[in-house]
Amino acid sequence: MSKFKRVSALLIAVMTVIALAACSGNNGGNGSNVGNGGTAANGGSGNSGGTNAEGDAGEVDTSKFVKISYVVLGNKPTNGQFETVLAEVNKKMKEKINAELEWKWVEWADWQTKYNLLLASGEPIDLITIGTDWLDTWGNAQRGAFMPLDELLPKYAPQTWNSIPEEDWAESKYKDQIVLIPENDYTQWVNHGFFYRGDWAKEAGITEPIKDWEGIGQYLQYVKDNKPDVVPWDAVAQTSTFGGFVQSYTDNLDLPISTGYLPVFTTKSYDEKFTVTSPVFEETFVDFATMMKDWADKGYWREDVLNNKNDNRASLRAGLSGLDQHHTQTFGGLRVQMDKDQPNSELQMFPFNRTGGNNLLELSITHGGTSVGAHSKNPERALMAYDLIRNDEEIYHLINYGIEGVQYEIKDGKRVQPEGYDDAKHGFYADFWGGRVDKFEIPSATTWDQLEETLYAEYDQIKKPYPYGQFVFDKTPVEAELTAMTQVTGEMGPAITYGKAGDPAAAVEEFRSKLKTAGYDKVLAELQRQLDEYKKLIEG
Repeated sequence: MSKFKRVSALLIAVMTVIALAACSGNNGGNGSNVGNGGTAANGGSGNSGGTNAEGDAGEVDTSKFVKISYVVLGNKPTNGQFETVLAEVNKKMKEKINAELEWKWVEWADWQTKYNLLLASGEPIDLITIGTDWLDTWGNAQRGAFMPLDELLPKYAPQTWNSIPEEDWAESKYKDQIVLIPENDYTQWVNHGFFYRGDWAKEAGITEPIKDWEGIGQYLQYVKDNKPDVVPWDAVAQTSTFGGFVQSYTDNLDLPISTGYLPVFTTKSYDEKFTVTSPVFEETFVDFATMMKDWADKGYWREDVLNNKNDNRASLRAGLSGLDQHHTQTFGGLRVQMDKDQPNSELQMFPFNRTGGNNLLELSITHGGTSVGAHSKNPERALMAYDLIRNDEEIYHLINYGIEGVQYEIKDGKRVQPEGYDDAKHGFYADFWGGRVDKFEIPSATTWDQLEETLYAEYDQIKKPYPYGQFVFDKTPVEAELTAMTQVTGEMGPAITYGKAGDPAAAVEEFRSKLKTAGYDKVLAELQRQLDEYKKLIEG
């Protein structure tokens, strides 16, 4: 399957020439929102000013033992297996670079707030997971959270430096400086959708793949009427599905801009990819709120959904919930789990983009990646550790899969669970999403073997190149307004999303009014201004 690249190499080359011409003679500190392409000295040639990067790496002084922190997103494992695996990793780290890794977990409960507070605290973080389309990476870069890496990478992470092409480094820059290492060589789809039981759908008379939210509603009603011990969707209010509704019923494109609980800003379509709009201020939001109020009134989720703390996925696997939602990669593993937990359940996925089919974007290479914290005390050794994680096959397999013979065995080229494997006792994960590479991946028997011929094949027919790879929104002129808007979405969004805000039309009007008061119009104008500048660069 082809790698998912956002912009052609030819286009990037043109962009780079234009950007360099436009910025000649300045140091990138002019507040421009566009990350420009790099020169041979700082952009991706693997040879900085004629220096032999790999030779220099061999001369690094590693006589002092150091500990390197790595911040990841996820709930810390509790069965002791992670510590056992990390100990094996650290034996190799000690031997190779006289350092030790310490994993630091930002757990999912209120993760957005915790993550940003950690970066704002001034704590000396060494390595940290980033994501420009979900972890506010550009906003944190603007606040000075990350260390520039142009001078450090060639010497301390030479294998990584040489393996990433110049156009990908260009998309990793903020104000002409590299502030992240992209996960640019890993094939995945993280477009979201609903997961539903195929066996129950057939019982409901639904024999074709569900293609819209009305079909999901029909399925949920059947579960409500015929499965008395099941909550049709044991939803929790932590995540809004409004973005998925927008993907289904509009041609709007997502922008790499965070407005908290739900998306306020998008662009109109792929044909008008530089024109900002807001689905919140369109009839789309009223339609969504109305449908969610109807679903709530019909009892598709718990009455106390806003306070529900259940693990819906665990409920699905136990046969106590009929619906889940997440992305395609999650579905690939969950399908296999459900085949075991609920035999013949035939879990299916309705990808939100299936309804319209006009706004499925290939994944950004900076959806995942790694940065070095601005206050790191050992950035050189941190990059050396990262270089090993990404390029040493043995360390890579340990961090991503665990210990062979305990967490997995390889049979017929696939990872399988060893005899006697018990997930409670032997399960392992590290939540390393900051530098996976296809060349070291081992296919898993726990991933549905029909994923590529079904969903991937469907996506290949409608996917579009990612257009915002070098767009960096400078929030400085509207920082206060964006913060206020984020507070509004967090305060009112959950109740609207789960039909607990009273009359939908009235709730939407109040929501819009509060956004206006928070500074919506000012942010809209500034966002459009910056996209106009970006368009000039792209089309120059």
